[in-house]
Amino acid sequence: MISRIILRGGAALGVLAMGAVTLGAPAYAGSSEALLKRLHEKGILSDEDYNELLAQERAETAATPQIATSSAATPTERAQGTLDMSRMVRVSETGIGMEIGPATIKFSGSVNGFYVHDNPDTPSATTQVVGGVASVGTRNSSAVRNGLLPGYLTISVSTKQEGWDVGAFFGMYPGINSAAWGALGANNGGQPTALATAGIDFRQTYLTFGKPNIGTFKIGRDIGLFGSEAILNDITLLSSGTPGGNVAPANTTLGRIGVGYIYTDFQPQITYTSPSFGGVQASVGVFQPLSSLTGPDQQNSSPGFQGKLTYDGKFGGIGARAWVGGVTQRHNQVNGESFTGQGLDFGGKVTAGPIQVVGYYYTAKGLGTTVFGLHDSDGFGNPRKSDGFYAQALATFGKISVGGSYGESSLKHANAADAIANPNLVKTNSSYVGQARYNLTSWLTLIGEYIHSKARAHSGNEAQSDAIALGGILFF
Repeated sequence: MISRIILRGGAALGVLAMGAVTLGAPAYAGSSEALLKRLHEKGILSDEDYNELLAQERAETAATPQIATSSAATPTERAQGTLDMSRMVRVSETGIGMEIGPATIKFSGSVNGFYVHDNPDTPSATTQVVGGVASVGTRNSSAVRNGLLPGYLTISVSTKQEGWDVGAFFGMYPGINSAAWGALGANNGGQPTALATAGIDFRQTYLTFGKPNIGTFKIGRDIGLFGSEAILNDITLLSSGTPGGNVAPANTTLGRIGVGYIYTDFQPQITYTSPSFGGVQASVGVFQPLSSLTGPDQQNSSPGFQGKLTYDGKFGGIGARAWVGGVTQRHNQVNGESFTGQGLDFGGKVTAGPIQVVGYYYTAKGLGTTVFGLHDSDGFGNPRKSDGFYAQALATFGKISVGGSYGESSLKHANAADAIANPNLVKTNSSYVGQARYNLTSWLTLIGEYIHSKARAHSGNEAQSDAIALGGILFF
C-alpha cells in the first residue's frame, strides 16, 4: 500500500519523506487508513484516489492475518510485519487456561469447607473396637474442616510432539486445617492450635505420552487403579461422610473409606491405558510396593501390580458404567515370613433421567481394611481376609439433589490364634448417609448431610456415633 501511495506522485513522496510513516514499516490495522485520511485532508489525494486506495487497504487488511498484540512481537518481528507463532499467547478453547506457542496450560481447582458436629459413643469396656471408625469420647465435638476432599489446585501442560500427545500434570491438595506433621505427612492427625499451619498433600505429579490408536502411558504419582471407581462414584466425595478424628481434624474426613471400600490412594506407578474399543477400556500398571502399617517391618523385593477394565455404554435413554479391578503384591517381612496381598473389586453405575444408582463390592486377602496395609495380617505373615460393599442412589431435580447410601467393610481373623490374641479387632465398620445438595451456581454447591457410623468387634463390642455436616464445595 505504501508503494502505491508513492507512485501517485511526488507530493505524496514528500509527505512520506517528512516522517509521516517510515518506508518499509508494517501497516498495522488502522494505521494506513489514518494516513490516507490525512493525505486526503491535505489535498494530496483526490477524492477518487482516496476512495480507491481506502477500498484496497480494507480488502488487504481483511485478507491478511494481523498481529493481535504488538507487545507479543519482537522488534524484528514488528519491523518485518511477521510473528513467530511459537511466541503467541492465546486463550485455551476449553477450561481455564491458555495456549503458549505449541503448549496448552490449564488450571483447575476446588475449595470446600464444612461445619461438622459429631456425637460420639460413651467410652466403656464394651465400646473398644480396634480399627473401628465410629467416634468414642466423653463429649460432643465441633469442627470447621474439609470434607473427604481437601482443596486442590491442578496444573496440566500438554502438547503434540513428533506425532505423540505429551503431557505433564501436577496436583496440590491443601487442607484448611492445621496438620500435626509426622510419619503420614499432611495425612496425620490435626493440630487445632494457634500458629499452626495447614498441610499441602502433593498427591499428583506425572507425565503422559500416547497416541489415539496406541493408548496412553503414565509415569509418576497418581490415583491407583484398584478401588478408584469406588471413591470416584461415592456421593460423600463431595461432602463429609464418617468424620474420623473430629476433635483434631486433619486434611480430610473418611467419607465412605473403611465403610464400603479400601482407599485406593495416590501411588507411584507406571501404567498403560488402552484406547476405547466399543466403550471397553483397559488399564494395567506396575506400582511402588507398600509396606504394612500395623505388621512387622518389611523389605519388599517385588513391585505391586494393579489393573482395571471399564465399560461405558447407553441403552436407549439409560447410561451405564461397569468396572472390574484387581491388585496383587508380595510382602517380605524382615523376620523371614512373607504373604501376598491381593484383591478384586467390581461395580456399576446406572443413570436413568434424574436418577443415578451405584453398587460396589470388593473381596481381598492380605490388604487389610480402610487403607492398604492396615490390619492386613496377624504380624506373623498370616494374612487376614476382608470384604465390603456399598449401595447408593442420587436423584436430581433442577438445582436440588437428594441421595443416600449404605455400606460396610468387614475383616476376619487370620486363624484361631489371631482370634485369641486380638478379640477386639474390628469385625465390621458400617454407615448410613443421607445427603441433600443445592447447586447455587455452576461452580458452587451447598451440601447438608447426616451420617450414622457403627463399629463392631469380633468380641461383640460395639460403638456408634452420629454426625451432621453443613457446608459447600466449589469447582472451577
